[in-house]
Amino acid sequence: MPLSPEELERIESLTLAHYDGLAEDFWAATRSHDVSQNIAALLTHIEAPPPWTLLDFGCGPGRDLRTFSQLGHVAIGLEGAPQFAEMARAYSGCEVWQQNFLSLDLPASRFDGIFANASLFHVPHQELPRVLGELRTSLKPGGVLFSSNPRGEGQEGWRGQRYGAFHDLAGWRALMTSAGFVELAHYYRPTGLPFEEQPWLASVWRKP
Repeated sequence: MPLSPEELERIESLTLAHYDGLAEDFWAATRSHDVSQNIAALLTHIEAPPPWTLLDFGCGPGRDLRTFSQLGHVAIGLEGAPQFAEMARAYSGCEVWQQNFLSLDLPASRFDGIFANASLFHVPHQELPRVLGELRTSLKPGGVLFSSNPRGEGQEGWRGQRYGAFHDLAGWRALMTSAGFVELAHYYRPTGLPFEEQPWLASVWRKP
């Protein structure tokens, strides 16, 4: 059965409240995470001349937003949790838009790249085609979208106070290609481990 508007609102509000309530602990736990492989996967596939305008979709407290800015790019964050948005502005010095994933208001053809690291899995499966379409519209022609999410086998639901949808490669490919993207690369993280010990599926896509 499709999720009702009331159920979608509950999913969004409870998930954001979870992150807001644990904002400082989350920042302490993730501040030193090395996602340089993911950042490189996005940047190496952008073909326009730099500096680039980049959207950090679900920027959290601003770790990667600051990295993009320090590399000389125009980095804009998008974050639904109010505490994270405030932290990201303070830490990165960048513009941060406080927007919920299910009610986006994005400019068309603005970004050379979108970095969606550990964020899109919070979008319920039924809403992903619309959200991916909105992200595609916000990319310039030839722009690149990077995503990394915990992988699964198509299951969806609550894990504690967070809602998530967990996709395998075939399912994610179907969603992305239906949204008009062309696959550039994919890999599993952390690198160098057996497949069963690589819970993250990363992929890179271009808007034709």
